[in-house]
Amino acid sequence: MDTKELETLIGRCLQDFYKRRLEKLETLKLKTFLRRKNPYLFRAIGLEKISDVIDRVLTDYIGASDETIFGNVFFEPIALVASGGKVSDGAGVDFVIESKKRFVAVALKSGPNIFNASQKKRQAQEFLEVRNRLYKIQKQFDPILGHAYGQLNSEPTKDRVYRDRSGQLFWSEITGDPDFYLKLIRLMKDAPTKHREQYLALWAKTNNKLTKEFVSDFCFVDGSIDWEKLAKFVSEGKPSKK
Repeated sequence: MDTKELETLIGRCLQDFYKRRLEKLETLKLKTFLRRKNPYLFRAIGLEKISDVIDRVLTDYIGASDETIFGNVFFEPIALVASGGKVSDGAGVDFVIESKKRFVAVALKSGPNIFNASQKKRQAQEFLEVRNRLYKIQKQFDPILGHAYGQLNSEPTKDRVYRDRSGQLFWSEITGDPDFYLKLIRLMKDAPTKHREQYLALWAKTNNKLTKEFVSDFCFVDGSIDWEKLAKFVSEGKPSKK
């Protein structure tokens, strides 16, 4: 892939990534997210400053979504274009690469997170469903569970129909360029720094807004945290009707 073309694509994907991150911050509702947090843990680790609580809430909220967002708007679009593949219409498969003799089906994950048994079984089933639909094309079917980073590389087994390919080996296989994985980080250049300035400004604004809400709803008049009120908000419920 042409270096300039790849740099432009990376810049566009980074822009989309930060756009999604900004949207996450702008739409965050304190009570909606706080209801899913553990007030006992906050109390146990000694969070007494409201700013510490809000920083923890924001960090957890954004951290939980960043990996998914980045995979969807950075790794997947770049892998699709760089491989010359096309979007798959099969569940559990992100894109396919087809040649005269081979049909490669790729399910792409950000990192080599270990699937539990049910997830492995489901992924294998989704690959098999794609293979069954392609039975008549008489091409070698090659399913790959790709990981954009990491070192997990394994071959199919009697219980797993797909190959694992991670990091350098994954990008090299779908692009033919052994240095592609390095180009992804090299060609970001100074784009992240530029985007981060806007992001930090909105982070500060959101932090101030959530702090004000938290003080109003979960603090005593002296500014200390009303932990019992917070615990009630998170845990107290009405009994279900029989």
